[in-house]
Amino acid sequence: MERLVISGGTPLEGTVRVSGAKNGALPLLAATVLSEGRCVLQNVPDLKDIRTLAEILREVGLSVEKTAPNTYVTRLLSEENSVARYELVSQMRASIYLLGPLLAKRGEARVSLPGGCVIGLRPVDLHIKGLRALGAEIELEHGYIVARAPGGRLRGARMFLGGPNGSSVGATANVLMAACLADGKTIIEGAACEPEIGVLARFLNRMGATIEGIDTPRLVITGVPALRGARVTVPPDRIEAGTFMVAAAATGGDVRIEEAPLDHLGAVVAKLREAGVEVLEEDDGLVRVRRQGPLRPVNVTTLTYPGYPTDMQAQLVAMLTLADGISVVSEKIYPDRFMHCAELNRMGAQILKQAASAIVRGVPRLSGADVMASDLRAGAALVIAGLVAEGRTTVHRVYHIDRGYERIEEKFRGLGACIERLRGTPSTTLKRAA
Repeated sequence: MERLVISGGTPLEGTVRVSGAKNGALPLLAATVLSEGRCVLQNVPDLKDIRTLAEILREVGLSVEKTAPNTYVTRLLSEENSVARYELVSQMRASIYLLGPLLAKRGEARVSLPGGCVIGLRPVDLHIKGLRALGAEIELEHGYIVARAPGGRLRGARMFLGGPNGSSVGATANVLMAACLADGKTIIEGAACEPEIGVLARFLNRMGATIEGIDTPRLVITGVPALRGARVTVPPDRIEAGTFMVAAAATGGDVRIEEAPLDHLGAVVAKLREAGVEVLEEDDGLVRVRRQGPLRPVNVTTLTYPGYPTDMQAQLVAMLTLADGISVVSEKIYPDRFMHCAELNRMGAQILKQAASAIVRGVPRLSGADVMASDLRAGAALVIAGLVAEGRTTVHRVYHIDRGYERIEEKFRGLGACIERLRGTPSTTLKRAA
């Protein structure tokens, strides 16, 4: 078992570079299923989820080679197997992205219901609704989504993909990819506008698709007979950039961030500035984050893009535990996404969970403790808390963090943090850390 051991209290200082976006790379990799040719993906982060999806792609007949530290090359070898099996799919929710491409390209798909982070109910209803609108016959059998295209081909349709909590990024991506090979025209109303959808749509167009309305809630896709290979560069990870911003603010540090996609972090930057944090874009393109006074409380509600991202909620809560006053953080995307609050309270935070909100009363200091990461972003929040806490913090279940952050301990060490990854049983870890 691996864990992160952190000795807190050191303000972060220095420069850190943001890796490619996990949430951008995963649908791009899935889209290569649609291609008849060779696809090259650059700036792909070295993450567990990426490696898992690459293994699933190999099982469904693609050659997937890592030709450089952050470059993947895919090529079609066989279309005999269209089953994404439970043993791999259960490790990551993003494997659902294969449903649309497999169905559109091969006329059938059998994908296990996905796993991933435990952050509350995340149904696949909108994925199924959208694909059924394209003519797919879909059943749930023994934990698998079994989909077939009558006659081997989907057909274009008009649909609305907005849900009760806003647009679905996953459903938009799945239907968008499937519609590229459908007969006729597809119009998606209520499409997600996240930057990752725009990157995916532009990649598909380079592969020969015809997609209009990119970066808007209305996508128009005219189906084509086949798609060719193409090249794409994964954009910087806006959530990783936001995590470093919040960590710099929480520790009272002075950090410069390379490749921070500031245009896609408007809501995060606004809340940091409201809390008394300085965020500056410098002449060399780096983003500087520093805090010289006490943190002020803020109220925030997570929303679909361009609103405040749910993937930055836990990190902000960790920072607000030290604000001078009471903050209210409301979760409109995943109302149950507050499992980090109990762990932060173990470190001395004062957080009261009420329905889909967390009421955070700032405290003068946190104290180190053994804590458990329940999901990817909760793990990042606990690392931030450990960086500011007095004494030693041990974050367990690091595998959650490794799903979305590339070498997180190395990057924080480069900013002066005292953080180490340890392996072995708890007793062995205590001896090594002593």
